[in-house]
Amino acid sequence: MALLPPDPVFCLRSPEACSYYSLCFRTPEHLYAGTTKGTVQLWTLQTNRTSYQLAVGSSPILHLAHTEDALITQEKEGTVKLWTLADADYVLRHEISTEHVGFCRMALDAQTNTVIIPRNGAAISVLCAKSFSETMRFAPTAEDEKALPYGTVMCFQPVELQSQRYLLAGYESGSLVLWDFRTGRPVGTTAHFMTPDADCLQTLDYDPVTNRGVCGGSSSKLSVFSIDRGTQQVLLKSEIGIKNAGVHRVRIRKDLKVFASAGWDGRLRVFSWKSLRPLAVLTEHKGELLDVAYSEDKVAMWNAPVMAAAGKDGQISLWDLYK
Repeated sequence: MALLPPDPVFCLRSPEACSYYSLCFRTPEHLYAGTTKGTVQLWTLQTNRTSYQLAVGSSPILHLAHTEDALITQEKEGTVKLWTLADADYVLRHEISTEHVGFCRMALDAQTNTVIIPRNGAAISVLCAKSFSETMRFAPTAEDEKALPYGTVMCFQPVELQSQRYLLAGYESGSLVLWDFRTGRPVGTTAHFMTPDADCLQTLDYDPVTNRGVCGGSSSKLSVFSIDRGTQQVLLKSEIGIKNAGVHRVRIRKDLKVFASAGWDGRLRVFSWKSLRPLAVLTEHKGELLDVAYSEDKVAMWNAPVMAAAGKDGQISLWDLYK
């Protein structure tokens, strides 16, 4: 007899009656949530209540990241802001216009203390996380565009291969491109994702331990890929069909046991990362899911790490997948 999918350990309801775009754990007990109203809510999981709210702007908070001493917010209309703590309040220190209006989320590279942001079209900038000054820009040349169509940048993630830093980026055309931090040039590409039903990539995640990644977008499948360590080519390994098309986020849990996808249909799908076998379809949400986040350590109330998911129905579901 098949096991029934688990229930969430708790559901947090928005005090503003608004939708959520982004989630970020600072500690296991503190969950930041970016809303469609341009605010960031701090949820304390010891009480399951909001303890702080930051007014960022009037545009949805597309993405959140937290360093040891600063909060970084990305608004959907294109502004990225750096906030530092002062007297128990966040103070705006730097802001930059990305010139990118869309769904591509920034990335915090803690290893190099940089923030990577989308720019207009296919361009990507690397910023110093302290000063927001640009240290590098990745942009395809006219010759690059002739060899492989790019389109607007949709997602990216810094990766390390054989002790070298690269940026893996997905584009509107369905292409995955590997950029070299040493030269600022692309070194590996693939066109395997440019199929008729794959309008564009929207999300990716990569695991350097097994040298595998997973990506998804507007199609009815998730694509699993690897990177050839000799040629730096991105290679399609397999595909996972999903019942309803459209995925906003895929996230691999840090222990490499599972990964989850946040669907346009409101379904949270959980898979084994080792076998890629589907484990559960979680149906708590009644609207599009927009983000998934994992706590790195145990949350005291449930004595377990939790997965958080949120979207357009204005609730954040918390799950203990270990049990």
